[in-house]
Amino acid sequence: MRIGYGRVSTRDQHPEAQHDALRAAGCEQVFLDTASGKLARRPELDKALLSANRSGDQLVVTKLDRLGRSLENLLDLSKTLQDRGVDLVVLDQGIDTSTPAGRMFFQIIGSIAEFEHALMSERTRDGLAAARARGRTGGQKPKLGPRQVKLAREMYEEKGPDGKRAHTVEHIAQEFGVTRPTIYRHLAKP
Repeated sequence: MRIGYGRVSTRDQHPEAQHDALRAAGCEQVFLDTASGKLARRPELDKALLSANRSGDQLVVTKLDRLGRSLENLLDLSKTLQDRGVDLVVLDQGIDTSTPAGRMFFQIIGSIAEFEHALMSERTRDGLAAARARGRTGGQKPKLGPRQVKLAREMYEEKGPDGKRAHTVEHIAQEFGVTRPTIYRHLAKP
C-alpha cells in the first residue's frame, strides 16, 4: 500500500499541491502536517508511519525536505522504515529505497538538504548581525510613538468631575487603535 505524507512549515503555505501530487502517485492515504521540519513531534507523520507498517508498503513524499531537515532524523526514519520492510519513495528527486542506488541517493540528498539548511541559518545570523551593527533591531515597530504614549498617559491620569478616571483603558486603546495590553505595557514604563 502507498501511504503519502506532506508537510508545510507555516500557516501561510498551502498543502494542496503536495496532496494532489501524492494522490496522483497512487497514495491510498495522505497525511499532512503543518509544522517545522525540525520538530520531533509531527502527529500526521506518526499516523503515516503507523499506517505504513507492513513489508512491501511504501511511504511517499514529494520532496525529501518535507520528511525532515536533519540528516540524523532522516536516517533514523529510513532505518525504522527499512526494519519494517517499508520503502521510501521521494517523487521530485526520484528516490526509491527499494534499490541499493536509491538508498545511497537518499543519503546523499539528505546530506545536501542538511548542508543547505545550515547555510541558510548562517546567512540569516550574518544578516541580523550586520543589521544590528547598523543600529537596526528586529521585531515589530512600536505601536505607539513617544507623543502618543505621553497623550495616553495624560488620558489615563485625567480625573473626571466625580474624582474617578475620566477614561478607561479600553477607551484609550480604542482612541489609539491598539489593544488594552499595549496601553498597560506603556503605562507600566516610567
